[in-house]
Amino acid sequence: MAQPEFSSLIPIIITLTLSLSTRNVVIGLFGGVFSGVVMLNGFSLLDNFGVMVKGHLVPQLTDSYNAGVIVLLVFIGGFVALMEQSGGGYAFAKKVTHWVSTKCRAQISSWLGGIFIFFSDLGTPLIVGPVFRPLFDKLSLSRQKLAFIIDSTASPVAILIPFIGWGVYIMGLLQKEFTALQLEVTDWDAFIQAIPFQFYAFLAIGIVPLVAIKKLDFGPMAVAEANAKAGIQTGASTETLKPFTHKNAKASFVFAPLIVMASVLLIMLVPLGFPFQKVSGSFFRAALSSAYFFAAMTVIILMAYYGVRKWQDGISVYLKGMSNMMQVAVVLILAWTLSSIGKELGAAAYIAEQAQAGFPYWLVPAVAFLLSAIISFATGSSWGTFAIMMPLVIPTAVAIDAPLFACIGAVLSGGLFGDHCSPISETTILSSTGSGCDQFEHFKTQLPYALLNGGIALACFIVAGVFANPLVLGIALISQLVFVYVLAKWHQHHTELSHTTTQSELTSDNA
Repeated sequence: MAQPEFSSLIPIIITLTLSLSTRNVVIGLFGGVFSGVVMLNGFSLLDNFGVMVKGHLVPQLTDSYNAGVIVLLVFIGGFVALMEQSGGGYAFAKKVTHWVSTKCRAQISSWLGGIFIFFSDLGTPLIVGPVFRPLFDKLSLSRQKLAFIIDSTASPVAILIPFIGWGVYIMGLLQKEFTALQLEVTDWDAFIQAIPFQFYAFLAIGIVPLVAIKKLDFGPMAVAEANAKAGIQTGASTETLKPFTHKNAKASFVFAPLIVMASVLLIMLVPLGFPFQKVSGSFFRAALSSAYFFAAMTVIILMAYYGVRKWQDGISVYLKGMSNMMQVAVVLILAWTLSSIGKELGAAAYIAEQAQAGFPYWLVPAVAFLLSAIISFATGSSWGTFAIMMPLVIPTAVAIDAPLFACIGAVLSGGLFGDHCSPISETTILSSTGSGCDQFEHFKTQLPYALLNGGIALACFIVAGVFANPLVLGIALISQLVFVYVLAKWHQHHTELSHTTTQSELTSDNA
């Protein structure tokens, strides 16, 4: 390993610069990897490209752990595509709307629909939005509120679940760093123990029922809701998503494959001692791959049986979904490669050395949260942010004895927060499109809630840096309750005061 020097950070700086300027994380990671290869081998364009492929990219693919992660992601991609294109999610959400007769129920039911359709953050807008949009219009609820609910249950729910694409991707990044640092903790244990420190995800999910039940709207959202109540649907968009629907599609298309998935996992893992004994990562990924495969076959069989799609069409959808994971695989491979090159150059050692020189250990989670939020906001990509930040934050946390799981939670929360605030984020765009709401209107009305949750999360990461206790999550949720109540009451008082002033002016004019 090279002696730690500032120059070892050049590939990371190039990655950040290209990612932010092009708003494309793949370009940034590729630039960082190639620049690192040049630093290791000297400048020769063709030779270095060959060295990069043969000496750095291929070894990442031949590594058994990495290959297992990519294979699992491919199986997940096929299953998600089937779930989105079976019509089952739409049938399930449609079924839920039958008991919805009030504004509160409409908001809670769309929130529950977003939580239950956890298998795809991008599938939630596609399924929940078009189903609940007519209902929200009928009950005089704003489309901005629907977009907000969708966005608050898409990525925030997905990021908390270890056995779907989000969790598998994140654990792949974690394990790379743990192996390099020779830590005994597993990727699974780290992900699970970091869940209570994903403050922003819990705050984003928790604010929806709080606002719905207590009618605690504030900011531009309160104005949009008032307009909708008056019969004026501001910010409506004609550009909407049209999910796949079929008259024969059943809600069981959602339940049955999930039951099959759980059954396969139990059959394969319980004999190994799960959940009471540790199961090796290779066995767990094999069990998950099998579970997703059999769940996918269940969807294909059900669609063929009910005449929704021929089995050949189902297989085509499945294969296309598998191919859709290619970009995710590319990001992972480049992220793993950049991390390895950084270790060879001494980047992690240099950062750790600088941190040990006087950086307070308790500030690492808060700083990690802020940096992740900035990168995610600028690029519109939380996944790309994780790939950039994990190789920096984990070695630093270990070197200065900062709370590791709080730091991991901070990177995940920061990436999610920045993504939520970003107008160019894919989930922001899909949430507004799925709800039939103008994209800027969704960005404008959601931003105050996101900033409130982000501010609470930042404060809690400072506390977690000192105490590293999962109970800090309780403080975050209680703080959210208090702040939302105060802000809503302030907005209500301000509105009533403005209304009274206007009435007084009208009275004076008439007099």
